[in-house]
Amino acid sequence: MEKKQMIYEGKAKRVYQTSDPNLLIIEYKDDATAFDGKKKGTIPNKGILNNKISAIFFELLEKNGIQTHFIKLLNDREMLVKAVKIIPIEVIVRNIVAGSLSKRLGLAEGTTLKKTVLELCYKSDELGDPMINHYHVLALNLASEEEIGRIEQTALKVNEILKNFLESRNIVLVDFKLEFGRMDGQILLADEISPDTCRFWDSSTKEKLDKDRFRRDLGKIEEAYWEIYKRVSS
Repeated sequence: MEKKQMIYEGKAKRVYQTSDPNLLIIEYKDDATAFDGKKKGTIPNKGILNNKISAIFFELLEKNGIQTHFIKLLNDREMLVKAVKIIPIEVIVRNIVAGSLSKRLGLAEGTTLKKTVLELCYKSDELGDPMINHYHVLALNLASEEEIGRIEQTALKVNEILKNFLESRNIVLVDFKLEFGRMDGQILLADEISPDTCRFWDSSTKEKLDKDRFRRDLGKIEEAYWEIYKRVSS
């Protein structure tokens, strides 16, 4: 598979065309950002770990009936994926109060929600990924009613699969972000599933094992990513 021109570079990944128009190569970077890019840094080996962790989760989800863009790992930093057209909606799945939800609703971080909460955000760096609802989705023609229903149903199923898997690894799945794309009339799970896009806490100590260690200057950032990789790959 020939790697060709880079067509996109984001905060954490680069995307390249290949000799097959239906396939792309994603390269994971060590760059780290927070607070809409106001905080920047580097986490050693983050790209390698996020690449491998995402592959483990995508393979797990595929085995459980979730269609994803993932095809295979190519090397430590790169994976081969289907060339989906990303839908500009971020789906945030929340099981426990943390981060912005705590600030918005005045709830103590760590409060277990009585029902899983789904939030939708308009994927736009320029606008700061504002929160939207179904009316906005339809008014902006981001997705059809059928598509957003399928996306939300899939997000809830992903949540249950990951929660059960992580519980057996002594990890609490606090919340996480998902993105989806279209290809050949299908909606596929895309982007990544990693400590960059999820909040993981140790079940016993509630120690944070994700990018919050970078956001909040908690130290031992690389160690947390390695810990997640060791637990999910065992």
